[in-house]
Amino acid sequence: MKNKLNAFLQLANRASIIRAIKIAMVVGIILNLINNPELFSFSTITEIRTSRILLTFLVPFCVSLYSSIMANKQR
Repeated sequence: MKNKLNAFLQLANRASIIRAIKIAMVVGIILNLINNPELFSFSTITEIRTSRILLTFLVPFCVSLYSSIMANKQR
């Protein structure tokens, strides 16, 4: 399992990671605006669900990075 993960991560070059971060930031903000609009208002927030917010950014990052790696693998 560790060998597969290392091989997978070796295909992730710096450009792919930077692109995935940029996409995760844009998509994560949009999804948070849709799913958690109270985060962006100036009223008091009674409960912040940090795990939900982090997952909203993590999922697009993983999808974007995976897509880039698979595209690089096929070259």
